Amino acid sequence: MSRHSHPCRRFLRLQLAALLATLFAQLDPTVAADVKPTNFVFILVDDLGQRDLGCYGSSFYETPNIDALARQGARFTDAYAACPVCSPTRASIMTGQYPQRTGITDYIGAAQPEGWKRNTKLLPAAYSTRLELEELTLADSLKTKGYATFFAGKWHMGPEGFWPENQGFDVNIGGIDKGGPYGGKRYFSPYGNPRLPDGPEGEHLPDRLARETVKFMEANRDKPFLTYLSFYSVHTPLMARPDLAEKYQAKAAALPPHEPRFGREEPRDVRLVQDHPVYASMVEAMDQAVGKVLKGLKDLGLEKTTAVILTSDNGGLSTSEGWPTSNLPLRGGKGWLYEGGIREPLIIRWPGVSKPGSIVSVPVISPDFFTTIARVASAPPPKHRDGIDLRRMLRGGESPGRPLYWHYPHYGNQGGAPGSAIREGKWKLIEWLEDGKLELYNLAEDIGEKNDVAAANPEVVGRLKTKLDAWRQDVGAKMPAKNPAYTTEKPDGRESKRPTEKAGAAK
Repeated sequence: MSRHSHPCRRFLRLQLAALLATLFAQLDPTVAADVKPTNFVFILVDDLGQRDLGCYGSSFYETPNIDALARQGARFTDAYAACPVCSPTRASIMTGQYPQRTGITDYIGAAQPEGWKRNTKLLPAAYSTRLELEELTLADSLKTKGYATFFAGKWHMGPEGFWPENQGFDVNIGGIDKGGPYGGKRYFSPYGNPRLPDGPEGEHLPDRLARETVKFMEANRDKPFLTYLSFYSVHTPLMARPDLAEKYQAKAAALPPHEPRFGREEPRDVRLVQDHPVYASMVEAMDQAVGKVLKGLKDLGLEKTTAVILTSDNGGLSTSEGWPTSNLPLRGGKGWLYEGGIREPLIIRWPGVSKPGSIVSVPVISPDFFTTIARVASAPPPKHRDGIDLRRMLRGGESPGRPLYWHYPHYGNQGGAPGSAIREGKWKLIEWLEDGKLELYNLAEDIGEKNDVAAANPEVVGRLKTKLDAWRQDVGAKMPAKNPAYTTEKPDGRESKRPTEKAGAAK
């Protein structure tokens, strides 16, 4: 057992956090406005691109329940994940910090530098393979205020001993070390998951997780609760319910011809059209599960006292592993620092706070959730103040004008290379770490990041680069090193040939 995971240290940390929260509440006049405890339903969808929802413009995928949620609450146009891949963003949401502070900067399971076999210019930076128990989690924080806490679905933040039940959650349904539903029959029972008892033969995973969530809310309806529903959907493996697969195969066949269907984001092909029947089936099945949770809240009479937050952990998968979705007009996808890899759907329905049908264009990012929730609950805040309280924006307030940052010192499975980025206002600067190249985009005029305007704006480049350097130092960002084994005589391992596309396999 590491010194970070000692139970006595963890207990003392939580006691201190509770004391600080009490003092914080006494000093902050805004927290008294929320007299009745607010319940929180946090829904995290894996690999869901911003444009994968009807309310964000998809015309192929059908998401009536999430679209209705957007009409009832606020839809954010400029919400961001803290990383273009999953585990770092999940750690950021759970701790309210930039992922670099936790040490988790790549998906857990990726190769470390000492085991690197690919012929790349750089060796990726080392990263932590677990969310240390010394970290204060969102669940830890709310438990100090009497909240019942529930986790269902994908965890992917460390081995056994670092699972949800060790990180402040009273109940863990399905949260283990795996990054996808890789046991048993995967998205169908039997699951082969040590934290998810098998259901009837053929039971569908997203539906099961939704039913478990409603069951927990019903059992805890008389006390404040946090339910954290972290879907394995819509991550690979690409698998669909037969009824939905048949529906979308017919829908895809009826689409008018669209050429080209693929473009190029070197060194990968990138999907340009949403027409993948199996992926569409997975999106709708997830939406149906969200609908079941929302109906549960309504049936239990908890709608008016519950804030519902729905978002994703990175952009849609567009350049590998089946090429299931397109993020257009956003560039790139999962694993890339372009907007398609980090700009997310975010919908918040918060009675008395969000305005029905409102649109929020203020840039926000993963650490903001913990900061907001803790402040409402008068609970211990995150260890570092990387986030802001979102309620001001939900009520129509102005942007705080802060920059947002990213640092991904790794080679993604999806073709992306090590890099860092900063967005401030309309400007976004990307620094590619292989060669130090700087790209600048005016997102107000060029959301697709087609026109690099760095050469025409040297003062903006210099200012943003200075801030990016200072932020990396502040959060302890690790940098990749030169690869002594690199040679130009063979491919660098970032290529991935797109397979001949078929309709897609259903269950």
